[in-house]
Amino acid sequence: MRRALITVAATALAIAATSGAMADEPVKPAVGTPYDFAKSGAKAARAKEADAAGAKVIGGQVADEGAWPWQVALLVGGSTVSTDTQFCGGSLVLDRWVLTAAHCVHWQGEDGNYADLAPTAIEVLVGTNHLAPGSGDLIPVEAIFRHPQYEGTQFDFDIALIKLARPPSVPYQTIEIPDAEYGDLLNKQGVPTIVTGWGLQEGATATADLRQAEIQVLDRELCNSAMKEARAEDASESFGYAVQTLGVADEDAYAAWDQLVSHAPDAVSENMICSGTFEGGKTSCNGDSGGPLVVPVDGGGYIQAGIVSWGLSSSTGQGCEETALFSAYTNISKFVPWLNETIDTNP
Repeated sequence: MRRALITVAATALAIAATSGAMADEPVKPAVGTPYDFAKSGAKAARAKEADAAGAKVIGGQVADEGAWPWQVALLVGGSTVSTDTQFCGGSLVLDRWVLTAAHCVHWQGEDGNYADLAPTAIEVLVGTNHLAPGSGDLIPVEAIFRHPQYEGTQFDFDIALIKLARPPSVPYQTIEIPDAEYGDLLNKQGVPTIVTGWGLQEGATATADLRQAEIQVLDRELCNSAMKEARAEDASESFGYAVQTLGVADEDAYAAWDQLVSHAPDAVSENMICSGTFEGGKTSCNGDSGGPLVVPVDGGGYIQAGIVSWGLSSSTGQGCEETALFSAYTNISKFVPWLNETIDTNP
């Protein structure tokens, strides 16, 4: 029998419109991968160094036990359940299927080539908000399916499915996802969203308790303009040095600069949702990757609109930018056909 994800069609949403300007630091390349970070022990070491700082997940609060029952944690296979071995999040969309980010399961090896993690390298913790031995149900992974258009050098098409070896043996719930039409309605400025995860603040102290932060969808073009402006500012010094060294006339330099900036690709693609706050200080961070971005719907309940994909790094190059105004999330509604085909052909 064919199994498909439950998609929700568009319904009326009460959306509070907001407006404003934003600016932030440019995205910087990540060092290593979430999996490597946890497996190597670097996550535990960094947490110890930051203990005195009393850091917490950016702008979040501890979730009530039993809240967000579709949330799962990805852990290094064969390890003890702890904050040190958790490297990504995910969400249950069917009893044996977990939705996560492709960059959580596909990374560059020592030979320089990108490849998917072996299923045995991962275990999935279901049915708990607390990362501790004996909590929830730790389930082996049967198979991993990364979107074929995802490349490890960028974040577009950042979506993957994990098939569990068995259904969970503890209480849980699955989360519904929107169809394409509903997804377009959700990806509008001002739509309220909630991001959940066990991530870090400034790459510091890990949290054993699931946390949540209330944010909102921001206009994608506004986010891209802010990113392009920040990137241009970062690159302007080097460009000015080149212009001076080469003796380029001011008029020609301005024209060349305008052309260069106009050809810069958008950081937030049409496959992404930009979500955050205009005041900043609420966002996803290390360890949240792959986790759900949900939207409350009329009549109660939630629908998962996005997957935690990427955010802004701190100026130190380690951890997250604590004052970041937004992060980017994979827009799930763009990928429903691929998700259903993958599930249907891998019973």
